Amino acid sequence: ARDERMQDVVQSGTTIATSALGHSVHVEVQGLEPARWYWYRFRFSSEVSTVGRTRTLPEQGIRVDRLRFAFASCQHFEQGYFTAYKHMAEDDLDLVFHLGDYIYEYAGRDGRVRRHVGDEIEVIDDYRNRYALYRSDLDLQAAHAAFPWVVTWDDHEVDNNYAADISEDELPSELFLRRRAAAYQAYYEHMPLRRRSLPIGANLELYRGFAWGDLASCFVLDTRQYRTNQPCGDGRVSVCDGTYDPAATLLGPEQERWLTTGLDQSETMWNVIPQQVQMTRVDWTTGDEESYGMDVWSGYEVARRRLMEFLATRRPNNPIVLTGDIHSNWVGDLKVDYQDSDGPIVGTEFIGTSISSGGDGSNSRDGVDAMLADNPWVKFFNAQRGYVRCDINRREYVSDYRVVDFVTRPGSPISNLASFVVENGRPGAYRR
Repeated sequence: ARDERMQDVVQSGTTIATSALGHSVHVEVQGLEPARWYWYRFRFSSEVSTVGRTRTLPEQGIRVDRLRFAFASCQHFEQGYFTAYKHMAEDDLDLVFHLGDYIYEYAGRDGRVRRHVGDEIEVIDDYRNRYALYRSDLDLQAAHAAFPWVVTWDDHEVDNNYAADISEDELPSELFLRRRAAAYQAYYEHMPLRRRSLPIGANLELYRGFAWGDLASCFVLDTRQYRTNQPCGDGRVSVCDGTYDPAATLLGPEQERWLTTGLDQSETMWNVIPQQVQMTRVDWTTGDEESYGMDVWSGYEVARRRLMEFLATRRPNNPIVLTGDIHSNWVGDLKVDYQDSDGPIVGTEFIGTSISSGGDGSNSRDGVDAMLADNPWVKFFNAQRGYVRCDINRREYVSDYRVVDFVTRPGSPISNLASFVVENGRPGAYRR
């Protein structure tokens, strides 16, 4: 309908909610007007859903002056309340990106804020029930009802730190792929995905793109399904030979070609890349010794440099990378060679903290200044909980880091901790 009271109905219909899809339906409505809000609801028997709101895209290539969105990730049900979503639902946004770890697969543990039901999830009914548990959160429901969501996954929708068909515990591939198929099926059922994303066994094509008029192109990535195994384990360690393996990949060759071709052909003013894991190369050990994360782009250095060299040579307009995963807020300059202090900045990465994973978090500065001194391309770090709100216009891209004071009990207020700006045509962010 064109109105929240559902009086001006533009389309309606009936569909079947089958057990094969967990009684979910994925309605694709055609013929709506571009660039406007619509409201929707569902009815089954005597039950009527709450009213949700969504927005259609502007026509491709048409002049658009503004896009407002938020991005979030990492919502561990046991470790805290989803209060940040309550505040997000009150924002004036066009859409929301979720960058992964929508659920956690772990067994329930006593003594936490809330409790998972059951053991670690591995089969389809367990994954379905875990999504149902998370969707029982009223603040998460409110954010879903307020805006259209664009989603991608990270690891915990399946298994911690998995890589393609390799599980955390390195189960036989055929056994893990059965688990992955169940996880992908439940993800599709519970997420706002089109029918073209319907999984085929253990495969689900999730990477995809869209444009917001002539203002922004968005390239949503999947850095889990096609990656090679972490080269030196999945922790933070000194680099090993595998870090420089030219065959190592996070995206897989087909997705990488899709991304670079799309960026090369993009004619919008901004190019936004929502994805999962940290792209800025960060040395975690202060002093002369070095250590890097192996589950993130720094563990796949040849692939990272190849993408950065593409940005440096082909120069798509204003690349902005959005990232989740590490339960902390960051702003970082993207560079080809971080050892070259005079080397060009080729883009900006905004990393958002968790919604609740890790508990209340901290605004402590212990060790932060030393880490920043060793990584001068990192402009900001903070370990509180919340989300990032972004406002794009034709002059600048602004990221507001929104943080809550606590998540281990309900009712936290929210504040704007910091705002960072990227100007059109000038790579690199600065604090406003």
